[in-house]
Amino acid sequence: MASCCGPARNSPVGASQGETWPAEVGVEEEESPAEVGSSGGESTAVPGPDGQLLTELAALAPQDLAMIGLSGGTFLMGSEDPLAYPDDGEGPVREVGIEGFAIAATTVTVAEFAAFVASTGHRTDAETHGDSLVFAGLLAGGLHETSPAVQATPWWRQVTGATWFHPAGTGITGTAGVPGVPDVPGVPGSTLEGATLSHWATHPVTHVSRTDAEAYAQWVGARLPSEAEWEFASRGGLEQQPYPWGAVREPGGEARMNTFTGVFPDGPTQPVGTVPADWYRPNGFGLHNTTGNVWEWTSSEFSAHDPRPVLRGGSYMCHDSYCRRYRTSARTAATPDTSLGHTGFRLALSV
Repeated sequence: MASCCGPARNSPVGASQGETWPAEVGVEEEESPAEVGSSGGESTAVPGPDGQLLTELAALAPQDLAMIGLSGGTFLMGSEDPLAYPDDGEGPVREVGIEGFAIAATTVTVAEFAAFVASTGHRTDAETHGDSLVFAGLLAGGLHETSPAVQATPWWRQVTGATWFHPAGTGITGTAGVPGVPDVPGVPGSTLEGATLSHWATHPVTHVSRTDAEAYAQWVGARLPSEAEWEFASRGGLEQQPYPWGAVREPGGEARMNTFTGVFPDGPTQPVGTVPADWYRPNGFGLHNTTGNVWEWTSSEFSAHDPRPVLRGGSYMCHDSYCRRYRTSARTAATPDTSLGHTGFRLALSV
């Protein structure tokens, strides 16, 4: 299991200065759970979101829980395609039966999570621990110099104050100092540069752990999908296709998902970060962005020997030079208290 997709909260961190990017990013280093050690430092809990920001974001959340009902059935789960990672447990391809269930068309948004926090006072694991993991390319100024790098993957930084409402750390905003306007995390060069509050509100919430996702699901009377349910829904009725729309990654040159473009990690040709949860066209079942944008927590364990929760879908950091996990069968795992800037979740319901 490679840490490139998202190191765990307790991944070893080193000095934040002096490391070099790999000259050529090729096949990622494999990492066993035993190699994930203790954190490189201690953090202090951070305060919750500004009251005005929370109120205005929560007001933008929809009032109803919209879900897509699926009748279930059998499908071929997993992949043995050359693009697959056998060590991740993508194969063998096997027939799996799914009972009828409902699943959200999109991941939970910033606005929806804000409504949850406003109603319950929930504090995320990132807030309690005082830090979260952020892609170095989204850090500005001093944070880039002072935030320690994850040793195995230095493009990940342990950032003090990074939370769902400060996804690139505190003090990184696009509207700071404007009277009466809540701060929006408009990091230069990111997908949020120049964003309005109403636009940011439609993006997937990030920096939420599996524990946070479960708390939200319980609040709305739903649950997280199992890994098999997630893949069944992600495939949209297609059989053994790597993408929710078929076999070709960019049909006719059209991008269908949000992944890293350019040279990873320090040569992007497009803004880096999340896009709105419904940004790209839906699959055959009506689900948006089940590949790319953000990894999504599920209720399943990675394997019989590895109890860490499974994440599915890939993210805006996936790049074919080192991580092809932007496919319907791709999977990774992290500890349930891990929070990252490229990870969110969507809801499911039993019917």
